[in-house]
Order: sequence, then structure tokens, then C-alpha cells
Amino acid sequence: MIIARVIGTVVATRKDPRLESMKLLVVRPVSPEGKDESGYLIAVDTVGAGVRETVMIVQGSSARMAGELKDRPVDAAIVGIIDTVQVVA
Repeated sequence: MIIARVIGTVVATRKDPRLESMKLLVVRPVSPEGKDESGYLIAVDTVGAGVRETVMIVQGSSARMAGELKDRPVDAAIVGIIDTVQVVA
């Protein structure tokens, strides 16, 4: 799983029909402390996340098991909204 922050939305007027009515969000990975890491992902939202929320992302075959994503062309899915992260050293 990846911790990420939602930073935007994607609007695609033409996409695979199996992705119609799916909300696509731009997310940026963050460290457990909340600091931005490099890169961006486009993820299908399965939990109703919004901009600036911290979320849990799954990728690959795990993403296709989330929600109603079976047999859809998805590589990243938001599967949770994170309230807090606690790292014990």
C-alpha cells in the first residue's frame, strides 16, 4: 500500500467504456510523516476521497480487486481515507 495525498482530479471525455462513471484522482505519494515524495499517480476512487485528503493506494492486481473494479483496466485504486498515521520507532 502507498500513502498519498489527493491533489487534483482528472476529466477524460474519452476513455475505456469500463471506466465510465469512475472518479479519477491525481495523487502524490507522501512519507508517513506527510512530506511529499516524488512522482504522481492517477487512481480510481472507490471511497469518495476529496482534494487534500490523505489516502491509501493499492496497485496492480490488488487494485483490480477493490470495490467494483474487477475486469476493469485499473492499475491504482484509492481504498481508504487516512485519519492519522503513527510511526513507532
